[in-house]
Amino acid sequence: MRRRRARPDDIAAVHAIYVDGSVIPYLGHDSMPLADFRPIFDRMLDDGDLHVIEIDRTVAGFCKTGRQHGRCAHVAHLGPLAIASAFQGRGAGRAMVAEVIAELEAAGVTRIELQAEADNRGGLAFYERMGFHREGVQRFAYKRGSEDAPVDEVMMVRFVGPLAVHNPNFPDDATETPR
Repeated sequence: MRRRRARPDDIAAVHAIYVDGSVIPYLGHDSMPLADFRPIFDRMLDDGDLHVIEIDRTVAGFCKTGRQHGRCAHVAHLGPLAIASAFQGRGAGRAMVAEVIAELEAAGVTRIELQAEADNRGGLAFYERMGFHREGVQRFAYKRGSEDAPVDEVMMVRFVGPLAVHNPNFPDDATETPR
């Protein structure tokens, strides 16, 4: 496995993962043709660090991070993160997130945030295994084009560096369990 910065010529591989049936319900856009995906991909390249992970020279997944500024410069956001269904369960996501966390911590980040849909049980369990805690819920924040009702977004956080020590003022489970 090898993680590297995404390049413009990765668009077809990232698009194929983005529209994968096991992945797309939990990403920020409904399915679309490659031509319509180009501006979204270009924004992901421009807005923050977009990386891909390769297995046997095939793009198996992608992950984007972004840093906050000013008084929140110690905060980074993780996501979107997606692994192609053919590569799920092989350690690609775990390897990518572990590398990203280490790099962010080395760069002075102490708080890493992400959002996951409340019905994404596999994703929530994965992030919890990676050391993230549920911090809150945004009610009805995520609306898929194929569904009538919006779903909740679970806000998750992982503290690293000097904040990694358990803080008694931060409960391990700050939210009710999503339905």
